[in-house]
Amino acid sequence: MKHGKNYVASAEKIERNKIYEVRDALGLVLETATAKFDETIELHVKLGVDPKNADQQVRGSVVLPHGTGKSVRVLVIAKGDKAEEAKKAGADIVGAEEIIDKINRENWLDFDACITTPDMMGLVGRIARVLGPRGLMPNPKSGTVTTDVTKAINDIKAGKVEYRLDKFAIVHCPIGKKSFGVDKLEENFTTLMDALVKAKPQAAKGTYLKSISLASTMGPGVKTTYRV
Repeated sequence: MKHGKNYVASAEKIERNKIYEVRDALGLVLETATAKFDETIELHVKLGVDPKNADQQVRGSVVLPHGTGKSVRVLVIAKGDKAEEAKKAGADIVGAEEIIDKINRENWLDFDACITTPDMMGLVGRIARVLGPRGLMPNPKSGTVTTDVTKAINDIKAGKVEYRLDKFAIVHCPIGKKSFGVDKLEENFTTLMDALVKAKPQAAKGTYLKSISLASTMGPGVKTTYRV
């Protein structure tokens, strides 16, 4: 894969095989984030689990203390009182069958997070094939299938992120923006890593945290460590 000259110049500042302390790694990530926009800082963690085994899945959510720096559009699929509660709590879009039909018919996905109530899950299941691959399917483990829609909306708006394994046993998550600076990014990093460690499946054997790296949207990865 060929990279641009800015990427190559940034990569030359990083020792490829060195594992940096978190603050040093974040400092390098910010230094090598040279794009003209406020780049997202991403955490990538390779876990020692087998994503093909149901008892080794790692999935959950956590509210980052400083949020993600991103404005999140929240869809709530609910009826009656819960729909009214969602509107009052600041949901961007609220609906029921008509929203499900729109997603099913038009592949409409103009939102970043989806919350629903348990009584609607039978209907929401119809659009699982659309929402699932994009990480938008509501799930009780991530707190997006709930009767407390106010809390769910507030958590997401405050900077809640979901983490889950991909097919290579890697978790990818944003921990903020370049403009946050090292201190805020470090707090978000620690909060997310603490959650991942607590989510370790009992069936996981051997080394759980295989590798940890940080990168900006357009920049090279920097290997780092995590101390419990």
